[in-house]
Amino acid sequence: MDKIDNLDKKILNIIMENARIPSKDVAVVCGVSRAAIHQRIARLVEMKVITGSGYHVDPCTLGYNTCTYIGVRLQKGSMYREAAKLLAEIPEVVECHFTTGPYSMLIKVYAKDNQHLMDLLNNKIQHIPGVTETETLISLEQSLNRQIKVNVDKSAPNRKKS
Repeated sequence: MDKIDNLDKKILNIIMENARIPSKDVAVVCGVSRAAIHQRIARLVEMKVITGSGYHVDPCTLGYNTCTYIGVRLQKGSMYREAAKLLAEIPEVVECHFTTGPYSMLIKVYAKDNQHLMDLLNNKIQHIPGVTETETLISLEQSLNRQIKVNVDKSAPNRKKS
């Protein structure tokens, strides 16, 4: 796999901050042509460094006022893949992680309110085969949401790719 250089890293940091920034503005900041920015971004997508794009929608504006993290214990860790498939069928489940520690899985769920959350827990999540226990943590406020920063080596010159 091709490596990413400092120019790629600069581009990544800029577009992670604002995915809708025009390529011409990225080109100005980076000191290269707009075509070079387009080529670099296309290559980063092809390399799967950039894995998606889109808009972030605030769930509260859609009526989902309760953000919850749920620790899920499974009868056996090997049941994870099947449980994850069934969780994926629940639209309110937006993240699912196979974890170490006291839980087999950690999931993130958006619910309209506490009654909706109780329904999701009692009638959907806890009915998944292998789920033995859940622990619910309601998020009161999200204080931080960001991408990992890409470190740019300020002493290294940008190198052209062949």
